[in-house]
Amino acid sequence: MTTIISVIIILLVLFSLWLIGVYNHLVRLRNRVHNAWAQIDVQLQRRYDLIPNLVESVKGYIDHEKGTLLDVVNARNMAHQALQKVDKAGGPTDASIQELLSAESMLQAALPKLFALAEGYPDLKASENVKMLQEEIATTENKVAFSRQAYNDMVLAYNNGQQVFPNNLVAHSFGHSEAEMFEVENDTVRQAPKVTLSTRD
Repeated sequence: MTTIISVIIILLVLFSLWLIGVYNHLVRLRNRVHNAWAQIDVQLQRRYDLIPNLVESVKGYIDHEKGTLLDVVNARNMAHQALQKVDKAGGPTDASIQELLSAESMLQAALPKLFALAEGYPDLKASENVKMLQEEIATTENKVAFSRQAYNDMVLAYNNGQQVFPNNLVAHSFGHSEAEMFEVENDTVRQAPKVTLSTRD
């Protein structure tokens, strides 16, 4: 009888150790997802802060293209609001990430139009302030892309950690659910806008 009790106690201890291991593993993965999202958040916020400066710098040179400037400002504001909703939700959810992706798509469609307009204004192309802002936006776009890739890699690891057997038997009980990828479906959004201005001879 004592042998059976000993075996049961050993099995309970092993099961408890396994549960603790699964729990800790999933918590570490979830924290990595949150950290990776924070990196995207920082880069998107930086870009949203740079765009109004660029619009203000361009505004004085472009007299007849106020519609394009307004499109960029409106798209930037929508994207910024969508990012704030993600933050208020405590991170990306299915609804908040879709809203952000939609707003990002509009912004990414509007920015190249602004840069294309600049080609027709020699004074604007010669402006050091505009060039500097465009370079900063281009650098930030690259950082957004890298951060998005890192985030999606962490989400994949986290989701896999929940779905593999036998973790999938207990993951939901620990309060874990699948994280949302930050995937860009629109080809326009996938491409960072061309922000450098060529100089005419």
